[in-house]
This record gives sequence, C-alpha cells and structure tokens, in this order.
Amino acid sequence: MLFLIILLIIICVALGLFVLIQNPKGGGLSTGGSGSNMFGVQRTGDVLEKGTWILLGLIVVITLSITTMAKSGGSATGGGSKIQEQLDKTPAPSLLGGGQQAAPANTPPLSKDTTKK
Repeated sequence: MLFLIILLIIICVALGLFVLIQNPKGGGLSTGGSGSNMFGVQRTGDVLEKGTWILLGLIVVITLSITTMAKSGGSATGGGSKIQEQLDKTPAPSLLGGGQQAAPANTPPLSKDTTKK
C-alpha cells in the first residue's frame, strides 16, 4: 500500500506540471481581445490534454484501490494486526488512579432522582 501512496504522490505532481505547462484555451480573463496565438500549438495541446485526462484517471483508480485496501484491512506485511492484538491485550488504565478500579459503564446509578422539577 505504501507503494501505491508514493505512486499517487508522483502522479499528482506530474498532473500539476501538465496543467501548468498547458496554454490557456480561451474564455474568461485570458482573452485580451487580440486574436494572436489563440489556440496555441495544436499538437502539443492535444498531447498535454490527453496526458492530463490519463493522469486524472490514474489518480481516481489508485485512490479507490488504496481506499479499498484500507477498508478491507489488506496489508502486505500484516504488521497492523499484530499491533492491534497487543492493544487488545493491554488493560485500560484507570481514570481514578491510585489502584482503584472504575465502575463499569453499564451499572445503574446508585440513587435515582425522583423529585419533579
């Protein structure tokens, strides 16, 4: 899973570079009324646009696979399960301190307040 996370970071950086390299395609504030070089270099623009869509698709696929692996608990080393076993074996610390045991959470209160307010 660590490999996928590193690959995702590399693809995100590449996508950022692809977006920054592209020429603005028009509309909005980028058109200053002049018609010079409005479409840029067409071949380079097509390659960069297709590369942007491919990188975006890779980001979606890798993100979904990382999420699926994390939810299913799939890890290559299995180290997470050993840590969880140790945490389950460790007794919870007392909130009161001094060796006194706290009452379990499911015990009823000692006295009920029957006064009406």
